[in-house]
Amino acid sequence: MERDLVKLVLTIVELLRQLMERQALHRVDEGDLSEEQEERLGLTLMLLHDRMADLCDQYGLTMADLNIDLGPLGSLLPP
Repeated sequence: MERDLVKLVLTIVELLRQLMERQALHRVDEGDLSEEQEERLGLTLMLLHDRMADLCDQYGLTMADLNIDLGPLGSLLPP
């Protein structure tokens, strides 16, 4: 049961991470950020991705395990 709860929490965190990443890319494309802000944002997103991978390893999960199948709606996380 603990593993399922961890999987759910990590899935939600991964979904939020991907949304933040898309928003960051949009802001970069729009030119809303300075070069320093772009660097910090990129580094932060890479560190968050690495931490997510570490947590998955710690609980015996893969990033693919976090992609919950929503039946007719498809997968929760985009490819």
